[in-house]
Amino acid sequence: MPSSREVKRRREAIRAILMAEDPPVADQRDLVRILKSKGIPATQSSVSRDLQELGAVRWDGRYQILDWEAGESPLRRVRGVVLRIMRIEPQQILIVTQPGAGALLGEAIEAAGLEDVVAIIAGHSAVVVFIENLFFLDVVWGHLRDDFGGGGEEEKKAAKTEE
Repeated sequence: MPSSREVKRRREAIRAILMAEDPPVADQRDLVRILKSKGIPATQSSVSRDLQELGAVRWDGRYQILDWEAGESPLRRVRGVVLRIMRIEPQQILIVTQPGAGALLGEAIEAAGLEDVVAIIAGHSAVVVFIENLFFLDVVWGHLRDDFGGGGEEEKKAAKTEE
């Protein structure tokens, strides 16, 4: 069993590899191979645990570590993954994403720290945001629409049915 120092060293190496994005890491086997080439022992199962611990997500065909500390709103940094945004229930908002980007968007919404959001469920290509109460729905709805640049035809249809 590796020591905590070895695990820390491996995770630091994984972080550096993923943040460099060159070459992009498409799967865990690639990451194991890169680590071994750097003299760091790793297995697929240890890399899988490390990726989870580091908060890495697989999106756009590669593993990425989300870094929300860069100053820009986490929501604006992922706006390109949003295909549609619509209200689906009195206190819920559905956001449809590009394939595989649901987890990325869920992380961004969580990182944004919207006070009135009580839960986020992120799937493969969609996110459902649960709002504390109807009063706050408009606040969160406006915030998300501003950051994502509006919704689309589905948003307009949903808004008309609410009127």
